[in-house]
This record gives sequence, structure tokens and C-alpha cells, in this order.
Amino acid sequence: MSIKEMIADHPQVGSDYNEDLAEAVKHAMYCAAICNSCADACSAEAMAMQECIRVCSDCSDICTATYRVASRRTGGNVAVLQAMLETCIEACVACEAECSKHDNPHCKRCAQMCQECADDCRKALEVLNRHG
Repeated sequence: MSIKEMIADHPQVGSDYNEDLAEAVKHAMYCAAICNSCADACSAEAMAMQECIRVCSDCSDICTATYRVASRRTGGNVAVLQAMLETCIEACVACEAECSKHDNPHCKRCAQMCQECADDCRKALEVLNRHG
């Protein structure tokens, strides 16, 4: 089962399916899980990783809220969705910057996922701003 298919199958979506928004939902879901896992892995590192844990945890929570709001298609609240996407971009940029400071594999993977999520949220936001 794909979240993109689930969104496309919504009775109120029809021809209003937004591929960029669906991709942002998918990557925000992945990013939430990866940031959560990275925060946990950071807590097991020998060095002090408090800042990375905090930034990853914040990003995970923001990505979760974003994908939940963005996957709802009954009615619509474009202003809130735009704000969520903007916040998700900001959180992902901060998390990518923090994780990029570390050489461990989990932070490298997290930084890459945050970059992909931010890029997809930018694309979705661009489409919403054009059509919203």
C-alpha cells in the first residue's frame, strides 16, 4: 500500500491530485522515522550529542505533524498546510545542518533524508502557492 495511492483514492481528490504534495507526504513520513532513529542512535554515541538529539527529535515531530495535516483531503485549509510545509522545510534544513557536522553513518543518512524532504516540501509549497 502506498500513501500516494491512498491520497489519490480519496473521494474528494479526483482530478485535484497533487503529485508534489503526495511526494512530500511520503518523504515527511520517512523523514520522521529516520530522524527519530537518528536521535536514538545519537543517544548511544560516546560523544556529547545533545544538540543533534534535540534537532532530530524536533524535526521528527514536525515531519509527523506535516504528513498528517498534508494527507487530509476532506475540505481544505491551504493556509495551514502552507505553514506546515514551511515549518517542515525549516526543521529539515536545521536537522540537515546539524547532522552534517557528524561523521557517523546514521547522521549522514539523516542529513540526506532531511535534504530530500525539504526539497519535496519546497516543490509542494510552490504548487500550492500557484494554485492556492
